Amino acid sequence: MLERHSELLHAYGRHLGAERGRSPHTRRAYLGDVRNLLTYAAGRGILELGELRIADLRAWLGEQADAGAARSTIARRAASARTFLGWAAHTGRIPTDPSLRLVAPRRHSALPDVLKQTEAAQVLDIAAVRADDADPIHVRDRAMLELLYASGVRVGELAALDVDDLDLDQRVVRVMGKGSKERVVPFGEPARRGLLAWLSVRGALATATSGPALFLGRRGRRVDARQVRSTVHEMLSHLPDAPDLGPHGLRHSAATHLLEGGADLRMVQELLGHASLATTQLYTHVSVERLRTSYEQAHPRA
Repeated sequence: MLERHSELLHAYGRHLGAERGRSPHTRRAYLGDVRNLLTYAAGRGILELGELRIADLRAWLGEQADAGAARSTIARRAASARTFLGWAAHTGRIPTDPSLRLVAPRRHSALPDVLKQTEAAQVLDIAAVRADDADPIHVRDRAMLELLYASGVRVGELAALDVDDLDLDQRVVRVMGKGSKERVVPFGEPARRGLLAWLSVRGALATATSGPALFLGRRGRRVDARQVRSTVHEMLSHLPDAPDLGPHGLRHSAATHLLEGGADLRMVQELLGHASLATTQLYTHVSVERLRTSYEQAHPRA
């Protein structure tokens, strides 16, 4: 069935990129979910997309639940199916959209792990001390960690930054976020110092193919998300009592610490590039949970 619908999938992929502005990572995830659905349908003898019914979609999700798929995975696949089939109906490729009444289990709104403010300070101090050995990679690592925590940018946004995206005088960085939406994010003086140190040694790694990329690897190519994650995990390994977080954990931590410091929720939403304020409100729950924990530890009648 996949070969039968290869042109359809190709057109849908173009739609996700050109019209909906989805990132390559999101397009791969959506297309993977649709391929999974089409493979399942073919196994049930459904070879034409227009033959899919709501019962088939529910059975598809139910089979994944029975196999132990996470609620978040099932919810994402349901959303992928609705987006795909809605597009197919809207463009006249199928007569009706069978996913209109498709309901997936709600995702658990688990509170993310975050660093304490003292832990964030400790890991950044460790990165600064390590950068003193003048190894350009260590200097780069310090700058990446400082900017991740100072700005709350996503790991993909950090990796995509170019040198010209920085304004060190104003201490802001221009970020291209989800949906190709640009935002300007401030950062503090420690991050500025880390970035200045990195820019002073960036030339030691830069090659003719480095282009404008802000952060480079050993061979002079733009860093990727995997390298950034590895750096964050390595640095946090020096704090045995801290949670093992990746770059997204630093983003969570930055948002939580901003709200704990009295920042306005709308400002944090703008800073993080959230389309919905409801997403940002998760961090208020994190702060309340930590407040409750501190209260229960300290109050004699807690």
